Amino acid sequence: MSGTAAKPSSNAETEKSSKEAEVENASEEALLFLKVVGHGIPIPEEYNTNGFFSNFLRSFINVHHIQRGQISCTILAKLPIANGFGTLHGGAVGSFVEVLATACARTVVAEDKELFLGEISISYLSGTPLNEEVLANASVVKRGRNLTVVTVEFKLKKTGNLLYISHATFYNMPVARL
Repeated sequence: MSGTAAKPSSNAETEKSSKEAEVENASEEALLFLKVVGHGIPIPEEYNTNGFFSNFLRSFINVHHIQRGQISCTILAKLPIANGFGTLHGGAVGSFVEVLATACARTVVAEDKELFLGEISISYLSGTPLNEEVLANASVVKRGRNLTVVTVEFKLKKTGNLLYISHATFYNMPVARL
């Protein structure tokens, strides 16, 4: 028999190794998820151009009415802007909010002022199934010398159910003259 006795492992060591295994497992799952959604796939060169995303996004918008402080349009939920669950992707909704809110703010802010998007909030109330039309209405709710607030509501055209509601706050700044 040797002079050293085996030390029983402590609960702290067991807990630590258990937590390390959990972290490693979570990391592997996160990497797998990123791989499934296209992590590491290079962007084809024809899409790697200035303004591509804006043009791509606008192709899903059909404007019906523009007047001072209001814009009304429809958006068609198609596969290129859908998520893995078969509904309109939340990031696409955020992009539509930015585009429509900026366009709506531009209807009331003088051309000699630059718009700076300071804050945007979106409440995702329901998903939009593929091939459904969404009515989007943007309206200026507050207009001041230095601040413009726009709300954008998205409703399912077929039922009128509210899908998303958002608010965007713009800071109106004089354009620098150099």
